[in-house]
Amino acid sequence: MGQITTIERHILEQQSQHPGASGAFTNLLYDIALAAKLIARETTRAGLANILGRIGEINVQGEEQQKLDVYAHDTIFRLMDHTGRLAIMASEEDAEAIPIPDHFPAGNYVLLFDPLDGSSNIDYNVSIGTIFSIHRKISRGERGDLSDLLQPGHQQVAAGYIVYGSSTMMVYTTGQGVHGFTLDPSLGEFLLSHPNIRIPHKPSYYSINAGYQKYWSAGVRRYMAWITGQDDSEPSTGLPLRYIGSLVADFHRTLLAGGIFMYPADVKDPGKPFGKLRLCYETAPLAFIAEQAGGYASDGVQSIMNIQPMGLHQRVPFFIGDRSLVERAESFVTRYDKEWATRYQAYLIHPAGASA
Repeated sequence: MGQITTIERHILEQQSQHPGASGAFTNLLYDIALAAKLIARETTRAGLANILGRIGEINVQGEEQQKLDVYAHDTIFRLMDHTGRLAIMASEEDAEAIPIPDHFPAGNYVLLFDPLDGSSNIDYNVSIGTIFSIHRKISRGERGDLSDLLQPGHQQVAAGYIVYGSSTMMVYTTGQGVHGFTLDPSLGEFLLSHPNIRIPHKPSYYSINAGYQKYWSAGVRRYMAWITGQDDSEPSTGLPLRYIGSLVADFHRTLLAGGIFMYPADVKDPGKPFGKLRLCYETAPLAFIAEQAGGYASDGVQSIMNIQPMGLHQRVPFFIGDRSLVERAESFVTRYDKEWATRYQAYLIHPAGASA
């Protein structure tokens, strides 16, 4: 029988490589793992526990909140607010930053999270997930402010996700590779199951919501013709399509099987002319993971990791996975979507004032 490594042991082993570490960062990762266990417990018995379904409220994104959304958000907040490890938080479910209550101590780290990605799939027993991003506090005050939350992706100190599916798996990076842990329900422990994950060099699939094809730009349309082998002028591998409709699940498959996941801008849709996925809560943390696994993430113009956020809920196009496939997507956007790219660059500077 091989060595069994729990997530706690793995985190401690990584901490030992930093003799001056206070333990706050290590304990923060423990807290996230505990939140994952609690959320996993509810997702697996959602119907029985009367958690399944909607609560009739609309979140900041204009989406109807699910009961499990609220549970996941509240669970993460309650586990984090009093520990003295965080200076400030932000959630995809909240319009504004989440301060640490005044009667609790504040720490040196910042947490941004999407408590339950893909929650529209809850009623259909499709895999869903949690995404998180951790930064160091950079503001001078005792407690954090908006500047701490609006840091570019390359300043993350950790990022990860939890996928709740046929098994519960937590995947994270602290800049020392990507490691995956599967929850053993009989032990209540996350066990190391996927050490040092690398995106396979030979891609297996491409992943995109083909139902939005009528909204795509010329560059994305031409890229799709290339990747599916329909463009005779530029031969490709002709990859098959796999799409779940849950970002965490689709990215998880891409990470393990190889390929590319795409959510491009719907340039002809007034609601999503510059993308749908959130930079701070979704694309930046997954980009950090992809790069640590040998891949790459882009908005079609530049690296996701280099974008300076201008708002907590800023949206961007997203291409992630095999580096060569993502870079090829960039080349098509650069070549055929120059007008859109000019408007998009203006949007990155002033998201609130950009026009479609």
